[in-house]
Amino acid sequence: MVLLAVVDANYRFLYVDVGNYGRNADGGVFSNSSLAEALAANYLSIPSADNSTDGINNLPYTLVADDAFPLKLYIMKPYAMRGLTAEQRIFNYRLSRARRVVENAFGIISNRFRIFSRAIALAPHRVEKITMAACCLHNFLMRDHTTSANYVADLLDTDTHQPTCTMQHVSKQGCNRPSNQASAVRDKLCAYFNSEHGAVSWARVY
Repeated sequence: MVLLAVVDANYRFLYVDVGNYGRNADGGVFSNSSLAEALAANYLSIPSADNSTDGINNLPYTLVADDAFPLKLYIMKPYAMRGLTAEQRIFNYRLSRARRVVENAFGIISNRFRIFSRAIALAPHRVEKITMAACCLHNFLMRDHTTSANYVADLLDTDTHQPTCTMQHVSKQGCNRPSNQASAVRDKLCAYFNSEHGAVSWARVY
């Protein structure tokens, strides 16, 4: 069963969709979700492109995702792993650093709610309710600094900040053929991350 979620910078779930079966991944769990529909129709009031970034203009606000998701104007994903330039490897690393917050959120919930560490021997509709309840409780416990500090204590390593997630990753969604506009935005971000304005000393090239 697939848990599709959007997470903010504070490990809180902003959107949750649970109930698609894992075997349906190739059919496009995301593309069949209410989130995909809302993003495509611009129902979420996402701000218009930002012109304030030093050295680069007209960059839209986007979600950060892994390779399972399609590249869209509102979703950034890594470059394919074959034949990468040094600049593209830096982009992929910077994207993975941003996406780490999402991985951490899944790691926290799967470690604190140990029912997710194994197959749940219940009917699918009950698994949906349990998962939604866990997401709600997670957000409740992350509501302020005091409770969240106790809730995530000993889970976030001081060096990696990466708790172990027992949930499996969803497989790649269909062909994921990007549009020219989305590819251009990714290339702009890649150029920015490698420019004097956007480069950082800790970016690693593999």
